[in-house]
Amino acid sequence: MSILIDENTKVLIQGITGAFGARHASLSLAYGTQVVAGVTPGKGGQKFENVVPIFDTVGHAVQETGATASAIFVPPAFAADAILEAADAGVELIVCITEGIPVMDMMRVKAMLVGSKSRLIGPNCPGLVTPGRGEKSHGGCRIGIAPGYIHKRGNVGVVSRSGTLTYEAVWQLTQLGYGQSTCVGIGGDPINGTNHRDVLEMFNNDPETEAIIMIGEIGGNAEADAARWAQKHCKKPIAGFIAGATAPPGRRMGHAGAIVGGEEDTAEAKKRILTECGIAVAETPSEMATTLLTRWGK
Repeated sequence: MSILIDENTKVLIQGITGAFGARHASLSLAYGTQVVAGVTPGKGGQKFENVVPIFDTVGHAVQETGATASAIFVPPAFAADAILEAADAGVELIVCITEGIPVMDMMRVKAMLVGSKSRLIGPNCPGLVTPGRGEKSHGGCRIGIAPGYIHKRGNVGVVSRSGTLTYEAVWQLTQLGYGQSTCVGIGGDPINGTNHRDVLEMFNNDPETEAIIMIGEIGGNAEADAARWAQKHCKKPIAGFIAGATAPPGRRMGHAGAIVGGEEDTAEAKKRILTECGIAVAETPSEMATTLLTRWGK
């Protein structure tokens, strides 16, 4: 099994004809993902790479292809409406890659998704990968921008606010011979659709996932909330890493959500809370996989 996506997931791509969307649509197709539709208003009736039909609206794409997941490669000014269009069409999993969406737009999206059957991953995230079981993991599902070739099918779940650190953890695991069940980049914005705790719960309920790497950053208290939940409910070994230990207080570093406000927002506070909750904390990014393996007893 896996969480959220697998080799049978039918994916549509909003913004498939843009340069960024087109490149990653091609990479997802090469990885073996079932990209069944693209959406670009005004370009309905065309085909992407002579294979994927393009529609003017998400609703029409879902109706014609049965797509259940969407990847959004839409400029920031229009991304919130793209998310809501996908939700209105009944898309179950919406993955928004777009960076720089105004906070007020995301507040509106968050409010309008309450009670919806759609789950949002992101925005400002690398997306998800469930590796395939074939050669070089092809035949899996890749939604977003993560490099597919570094993944290997296995039993470690990865959840991260940072895109590049997600790739680093995955590559370390793969190099050591340990594959991944699913890798989820939840994004670094202050308002997102899915948080660490949500993903930990899914990994905890997934029989294939035996161990977890959780990567966080300074800013917000999501990591602390997830750690406290895991202490009470998760029996699987978890290793954590918190980025931003050297960031000056009050200065935004990289992601829009990476700014220290409250007392639990600092790297030191988060590392302390994770440790108190039984999570093994890696001191440097290069130790994420080995810290998990030690905690796991491998």
